[in-house]
Amino acid sequence: MALFEVTETDRLIYERELRNFLPDVIFDIHSHLWLESFWATPASADLRAVSWPYLVARDNSVQHLSESYQLLFPGKRVVPMVFANPEPNDDITVHNRYVRQSADAYNYPALYFSHPRQSAAEVERGVLEGGFLGLKSYLNLSPAHIAEPNIRIPDFFPPHHLEVLNRHGWIMMLHIPRPGRLKDPVNLADIAWIKRTYPRIRLILAHVGRAYCPQDVGDAFTALKPFSDLLFDSTANCNPDVLETLVGNVGAKRVLFGSDLPITRMRMRRVCENGRYLNLVPPGLYGDVSGDPSMREVSPEESKTLTFFLYMEALAMKTALSRLGFGAKEAERVFAGNARELLSAVQQQTYQTPGKWELI
Repeated sequence: MALFEVTETDRLIYERELRNFLPDVIFDIHSHLWLESFWATPASADLRAVSWPYLVARDNSVQHLSESYQLLFPGKRVVPMVFANPEPNDDITVHNRYVRQSADAYNYPALYFSHPRQSAAEVERGVLEGGFLGLKSYLNLSPAHIAEPNIRIPDFFPPHHLEVLNRHGWIMMLHIPRPGRLKDPVNLADIAWIKRTYPRIRLILAHVGRAYCPQDVGDAFTALKPFSDLLFDSTANCNPDVLETLVGNVGAKRVLFGSDLPITRMRMRRVCENGRYLNLVPPGLYGDVSGDPSMREVSPEESKTLTFFLYMEALAMKTALSRLGFGAKEAERVFAGNARELLSAVQQQTYQTPGKWELI
């Protein structure tokens, strides 16, 4: 039995809109691996994160990730960069060990998931011993006394971790905090500080800095214009206006496709209402969503037209590139070439060997 259903609507969208648009080899810069058994019992109900993504999947084994690509992108080879998805009370060692073992078994590049409590030596050793290419962390690992709206980037990526990243020229996958998202002046100041103080870090702003609606952008691209090597991933962002603004400002060479699997297996359509994103989903498919401000059910009839979140992201990028007059060359860069070059450069610089994914 397949991991999830692919409907005729899904097949038509893929065959008519995506198969020829996407390159034969896709690099996914942002995907998660974890098993539900790794999760500790939460000490608090306040996990400082949205909960709706866990309605899609309680875990995502490497086998499930591989099968997801086969179902979603038939006829394509996908090379994901994988990393963990821990909750605040989990043993991060267990998560990172599983990612390391999975990456070795499937020849995937990977990032080490860091906790701000770890020493610089522990983080550095974890990356090098595991063959990782850099760090991922998350805002809900910040000290518990900091309320979510007040979290700053150095609260979960402390300076001693940034120093390690900078010394090695490693990748830093950054999911920025704060309600203001990309336009937040504190976020912009912290990003500028990181770029000026630690210029060798290969910094990726995940999800286009969480700018899921045009109102989230503000003057961010003006503020970030001095940093010509700052990278952005398009993960879980299916707003063509935002993506057009992104590519129009930074060019196709600084944008990387990411899936955020398993979350983007969700069947949905995203809209913006009053400057906030809203996921429209089939009735009953994800349980009772009435208490979640980010979710709303549609009618049974409308639900038949819904497809995968991941397809909506790819279609939005296709629309954005088309509006800008870009074609296959730029699509290949976004969906493959940029990530391939980045990963190969960090792999060679750190380990003086090609990545296993390059040898297949």
